[in-house]
Amino acid sequence: MFSNYDVIVVGAGHAGCEAAAAAANMGSRVLLVTMNLQTIAQMSCNPAMGGIAKGQIVREIDAMGGYSGIVTDQTMIQFRMLNRSKGPAMWSPRAQSDRMLFSQRWREMLEATPNIDFYQDMVKGLLVKDGRCTGVITGLGHHIEAKAVILTNGTFLNGLIHIGEKQFGGGRMAEKAATGITEQLVELGFESDRLKTGTPPRIDGRSLDYSKMEEQKGDQEVTGFSYLDLPRINGSNQKSCWITYTDQSVHDILKTGFDRSPMYAGRIEGVGPRYCPSIEDKINRFAERERHQLFVEPEGWNTIEIYVNGFSTSLPEEVQFAALRKVPGFENCRMFRPGYAIEYDYFPPTQLHYSLETKQLENLFFAGQINGTTGYEEAACQGLMAGMNAHLKVQGEEPLILKRSEAYIGVLIDDLISKGTEEPYRMFTSRAEFRTLLRQDNADLRLTEKSNMLGLASRERLEAVKSKQEAVERIKRVMNELTIEPAEINAFLQQKDSASLTQKQKLGQIILRPNISLEELTTEIPSIKAVFERENKEHLQQAEIQVKYDVYIGKEKELVSRMNQMEELEIPTTFDYKKVQAISAEAREKLNRIKPRTLGQASRISGINPSDVQILMVYMGR
Repeated sequence: MFSNYDVIVVGAGHAGCEAAAAAANMGSRVLLVTMNLQTIAQMSCNPAMGGIAKGQIVREIDAMGGYSGIVTDQTMIQFRMLNRSKGPAMWSPRAQSDRMLFSQRWREMLEATPNIDFYQDMVKGLLVKDGRCTGVITGLGHHIEAKAVILTNGTFLNGLIHIGEKQFGGGRMAEKAATGITEQLVELGFESDRLKTGTPPRIDGRSLDYSKMEEQKGDQEVTGFSYLDLPRINGSNQKSCWITYTDQSVHDILKTGFDRSPMYAGRIEGVGPRYCPSIEDKINRFAERERHQLFVEPEGWNTIEIYVNGFSTSLPEEVQFAALRKVPGFENCRMFRPGYAIEYDYFPPTQLHYSLETKQLENLFFAGQINGTTGYEEAACQGLMAGMNAHLKVQGEEPLILKRSEAYIGVLIDDLISKGTEEPYRMFTSRAEFRTLLRQDNADLRLTEKSNMLGLASRERLEAVKSKQEAVERIKRVMNELTIEPAEINAFLQQKDSASLTQKQKLGQIILRPNISLEELTTEIPSIKAVFERENKEHLQQAEIQVKYDVYIGKEKELVSRMNQMEELEIPTTFDYKKVQAISAEAREKLNRIKPRTLGQASRISGINPSDVQILMVYMGR
């Protein structure tokens, strides 16, 4: 019934979909196994992609040839570029998607991808031989062989759903949990633990009074996520989101359910996400706050269902409902389904190599929430990397490992493997030391060529990147040569409260002023417009960023060069940390458990200090 596959992907969430697409597009024969083919790429929580740092990740996925950016662009109902008031290193794209269209489009793209087969069944165990994973065992008893297996089980491993004092097994509401895999892996020597996440109630949008809320419209300019030239939503044809707030009366009602909260009663063992807490956690931890912001988000074009972002909860259903009815605009709300918390198994990611292959079992890869992350974007990028590296492993080639200085994806994977996580990991711009280099606008310049060389990013993408590079260099050259006379620009400068010119000046110098943009100059100054009017807007913006932030970019590149020296100092896999008595017992234990690949990685392990690294260098003869 089943052929021998190169790669089996278990689970069809965001990680599994990207993993299957990446491995198949590189040439592997892939089987995607999921418990329900109707929920491929389901947006289990909020119907949105991107946001602070997460938007950068989606652009990186797209630059490398993944599908998440394309699907988001083709199914979005609203687009916003966040942090526009800050420097470009902080700009982060975010889109509301149509939940049903998003899942449908993902499935269509996967079905149109050669080399992918599909099978609906639960995977209850792995085939293991001589320390290698050789396939999977399904609930129907099939033994399916493969050269590599990628587990992307999301919240389904022994998933347990909580609503007040009620609890029942499930990986999502109305979907059963997956069993068997955790127990087998623990028997094989893996360490597992529990995490928790939650989701808000869903509301009938017809029952809300939007006149009592603040409207939040999308941007008029919709740049999207994909670097491909795709048709996107028109700026004036977007659905609005809305903002409202809790108040003390809401908090007082919520508190009446605390004695029946699974979180406070100790029925939930797993640790929840620090940066996306439940509403009961917010009013408990931030008791001094009189209100909390709620985002009222439509679920799609043709549905009345509303997602109440910021009201994640596992309190009893009647408490949720009573509290919601005190929120402005929600006085007559009708609930489609209550919010709930879900506990699930994960495997601390220090048990992985940088390729996302497990250390304990060869040819077995983990991606997504099984590694302790939270969020579609974090899961998708791990799936992409696991899919690529599973294919490369099958082909006997070296894995692709992105450095912290090359991508947010590299930061995420390095954080997981070097530091581990005891709570759901979420990406932030603050986690990246080199965020001036890792901007959302230049992911293609950073990553497309690298991916193309390995067979994933298409020739079309590579040619677009080369064209962009040539155009940006041409624009920068003109900016540094074009001279502007005071008479033609001083009126504009006065409008911008910027000092007038007393003598002619190069355009590249004028652009360095903080409140002056090349886009405005191209619109307002005839001589500049004449030079640049035929240039692509994206290319103009990229050139401006490179000129404006040249000093900062240069400093970061210098820091990267220094850091790379440590990354090039590899630690032998046979190195015995127990003999290094000059470092602390804690440091020896962590180094021996994580087995860092380089001194650079060793320096980033929690509890390892600079003196420990210097001692290691001495022992290694450095």
